[in-house]
Amino acid sequence: MKSPPSEQRIMECLNTYYGVKVIALTFLPLGADMDASIYKAETQEQHSYFIKLKRGHHPDISIAIMELLQHAKIQQIIPPLKTIHGQAAQPIGDFTLIVSPFVEGQDGFSRSLTDEQWLILGKTLRQIHDIGVPLPIQHRIRRETYSPKWREIVRSLYPHLEAEPTGDEVAVNLLVFMKENLVAIQRLVDRAKKLAKKLHNEPTPFVLCHSDIHGGNILINKNNNPYIVDWDEPIMAPKERDLMFIGGGVGNVWSNPLEEALFYKGYGKTEVNRTIVAYYRHERIVEDMAIYSQSIFFTTVKDEDKLEMYKHFIGMFEPRGVVDIAFETDER
Repeated sequence: MKSPPSEQRIMECLNTYYGVKVIALTFLPLGADMDASIYKAETQEQHSYFIKLKRGHHPDISIAIMELLQHAKIQQIIPPLKTIHGQAAQPIGDFTLIVSPFVEGQDGFSRSLTDEQWLILGKTLRQIHDIGVPLPIQHRIRRETYSPKWREIVRSLYPHLEAEPTGDEVAVNLLVFMKENLVAIQRLVDRAKKLAKKLHNEPTPFVLCHSDIHGGNILINKNNNPYIVDWDEPIMAPKERDLMFIGGGVGNVWSNPLEEALFYKGYGKTEVNRTIVAYYRHERIVEDMAIYSQSIFFTTVKDEDKLEMYKHFIGMFEPRGVVDIAFETDER
């Protein structure tokens, strides 16, 4: 596998194809995509840019989505800059360069949204869900299938939990925690399976969904304008794929009924299928459990990354955390 281009080459590319003369390029340890690197570029004129370097030259779905949202006059996005030749991305060796304005701000995990920001988020998400997505773009976007993938991974860990705890300290601690919470874990997996089977038999209209619209993907700039970021994983799915995050408690935020009421005031009149919301809240937890446990038990990720994953894992089971909220949603 070829190495990414050097920082010097990236800076030369920005100068040649974007007319941007960079004096500093800083690597940012963001995101979980192993085939992408993120940088902040700064110019002498004190302009800053968000640089994404992705392996390969395949068309980037996030660019197509951004162009679609721009055409629909969605304001709360940060679209990529065009090259001097009018392209939304630029090949550089075996990689593709995508450049956007760098927006200084805080995410929705770091600060609470104001009443006005909740209204804006609701209105914006409704606009996105109402967009008619052209078939050529739909064919490039994944579609909801209620896949059993993550449930099967978590189930495959059950025999592992019966063995004597081994491995490093984080792995042992996670094994012990999973044993202590096995009843809740099995309930999450089994209920997600039953709800998925029910939804298979009850077809629901699909809309364009962000798919991961939690607090971490809302960026609030210095002028208090909220932006929806990270459009790498869009999906055609029931609108509840996004709506489940509102009141869902991911990251132990966004669980206040007053905030939820403000969001839906902005979103407008709609009928929310609570069965679908319950499914997605269960399935999201199962997916996170699968990803975190596999990484901790079976990969060689850095110790600090393992510890961070462990904290996220046990954080889901805190009182009034996502697990409690998922069970309550199902019971209602």
